[in-house]
Amino acid sequence: MRDTTPSKVYFTDMHATSEANLLQKLERLMKRSGFESIDFKDKFVAVKLHFGEPGNLAFLRANYANVVCDYVKRLGGKPFVTDCNTLYVGGRKNALDHLDSAYKNGYNPFMTGVHTIIADGLKGTEERLVPVEGGEYVKEAKIGSAIIDADIVISLAHFKGHELTGFGGALKNLGMGSGSRAGKMEMHSAGKPSVDTSACVGCGKCSHICAHGAPVITNGKAHIDHDKCVGYGRCIGVCPKDAVLAAFDEVNDVLNCKIAEYAKAVVQGRPSFHINMVMDVAPYCDCHGENDIAIVPDVGMFASFDPVALDMACADAVNAQPTMPGSLLEKHGHAHHDHFTDVTPETNWRSALEHGQKIGLGRMDYELIQL
Repeated sequence: MRDTTPSKVYFTDMHATSEANLLQKLERLMKRSGFESIDFKDKFVAVKLHFGEPGNLAFLRANYANVVCDYVKRLGGKPFVTDCNTLYVGGRKNALDHLDSAYKNGYNPFMTGVHTIIADGLKGTEERLVPVEGGEYVKEAKIGSAIIDADIVISLAHFKGHELTGFGGALKNLGMGSGSRAGKMEMHSAGKPSVDTSACVGCGKCSHICAHGAPVITNGKAHIDHDKCVGYGRCIGVCPKDAVLAAFDEVNDVLNCKIAEYAKAVVQGRPSFHINMVMDVAPYCDCHGENDIAIVPDVGMFASFDPVALDMACADAVNAQPTMPGSLLEKHGHAHHDHFTDVTPETNWRSALEHGQKIGLGRMDYELIQL
């Protein structure tokens, strides 16, 4: 018989006192949530987070990651902070640029106390193919190797708005964030990559990496034969000029469902724990090289073993908040009576949670336990 018990989500607000600062409150939240029930002894622990695109200041401070990693070490684990390279061109598209960006934003061993590992390697091509249990859109997720090689996964996510998915929380951090560059292309694209010939130098690296002979060099420029292309996307990672481009043509609801399936691939078969920090709730993703003012006041910290329930609780909490004066939310108004939909009306954030529940990733109903 199916268990209908709501998942437990634990919450603490952002008020601090001389007896309990925010870092101490985070550790207490983790302890109360059952964090110590996980066997960390001699286990590799991937603390998955977003290091922040250069120029964006809404990302989580590395101090929070330090709390998580120190707690894991005290319990005998071997933690590291990690993320995968981006599909788009920016400050995190390869491991060297990504590490530069991470270190500048505080995600270095001096601040976190652990090593920073780019999970899908130098060019975003180091991945594991992971069958998705119950997957409808994705049969084998392409996940960054270091994340899959870890024994335990902890999601430490900045909960904020997102221009494609409505919001980004635990599922976005685990799903899209753990995908290799080819995996990100699979989630974003219903089609196959193409070549910007104005940027192409005809080096042939795309044709060398493809097992299907789809990229062809003609007159010093590459083009992709879509009859041969299977959409694997490794050509995107190896192109030195970022001339191979994903289609970015997937409808948002399907994108959300794929993100849920990628998140399922990351957590299935091993212990996981999830923390959402609902603060600096910018209207758009931390992948932007800038951040607008928050759409609502800071809410607090949430933790759960269930990433679906966690995101649902955070969405409800944000929607219960007043609008921040001068924000995009105030500018767009409240026609949809949902803060995320009001900011980005073309999105449907519920689709990811509904699909996550459908495939057994978690439950949308929850019991909120306030510390």
